[in-house]
Amino acid sequence: MGKNNTPGVEAQMLIRKPVGIVFQAFIDPEITKHFWFTKGSDKLATGKTVTWEWEMYQASAKAFVKEIIPNKKIAIDWGEPATAVDFNFEALSEDTTYVTISNYGFTEQGDDLLRKINDATGGFTTVLDGLKAYLEHHINLNLIADKFAKR
Repeated sequence: MGKNNTPGVEAQMLIRKPVGIVFQAFIDPEITKHFWFTKGSDKLATGKTVTWEWEMYQASAKAFVKEIIPNKKIAIDWGEPATAVDFNFEALSEDTTYVTISNYGFTEQGDDLLRKINDATGGFTTVLDGLKAYLEHHINLNLIADKFAKR
């Protein structure tokens, strides 16, 4: 269960980079585009709504930034219907950061809820895998672009 006892998911990954670098990768769309969306309308800031685009799929999503605690947490609402997403950053040492992404507040039920949970878990796991490859090895694995490649 997520916050407030609503259904939720969690994905996590150790990133071998300092917390400031990892945190900035989610704040700045010029970095984020290398492992998640292809285009972001602006840097994240508390109270701001940004648009993220996945140009290869002609898809976009608006994200409302509820809270930013530098190098610790980014909290947003996103999607239709909107769900909450918390990005938490824990510095384990000067050169390692543990990232946990929690997505909660799903209103669906039954099979629709299972599909949403499955999509969110897979999606945020893929985001963290891409983040790790990009920050640690300077490789853009094109994971998001290839996830739903036409067969």
